[in-house]
Amino acid sequence: MKRGTFRVAFCGLITALSFVLMLLTSLIPVGTFAFPCLAGVLLVAVVIEFGWKWAIAAFAAVSILSALFAGDKEAAVYFIAFFGFYPILKSGIERLRSKALQYIIKYAVFTVCIVGAFLVTKFVLLIPDDEFTIMGVYVPWMFLIVGEAAFIVYDLFVTIIVTNYLVRVRNKLFKDKYI
Repeated sequence: MKRGTFRVAFCGLITALSFVLMLLTSLIPVGTFAFPCLAGVLLVAVVIEFGWKWAIAAFAAVSILSALFAGDKEAAVYFIAFFGFYPILKSGIERLRSKALQYIIKYAVFTVCIVGAFLVTKFVLLIPDDEFTIMGVYVPWMFLIVGEAAFIVYDLFVTIIVTNYLVRVRNKLFKDKYI
């Protein structure tokens, strides 16, 4: 298999797997947040093997397919607004020398994207206010605070996935044969 053919096939496979995860969001209730996270993490392999341009193409394909065909449109919005591109962006942010600046940028990106996704789901998808209510209390700010705490875990999870991919999976799958 030639290098270009392998690249297209690999990116197509990752795109298909990410899209399948996005389709599962309508079948499993907790999938609204979990499956977009996992679908985005799959794009890490594309970033590592072929760079951010190919990863952006895969992200765009999954985003378009999810917006059109995924049953849970809220999950599609969260994938498009944050979880799909963050693993791609993370590699660029972590090239900065200052750890403090890295964390500031990461949290700023997360906050802006999640607030934007909330506004899109509320005003474009017209998700009713009762979806953001617990025992009669409107709690989007609490969701954001809990989300900020969960973001720490998510960022660490992506780092662990990248490390495991590089150490355990990459050499066994590719052996630098086609890359």
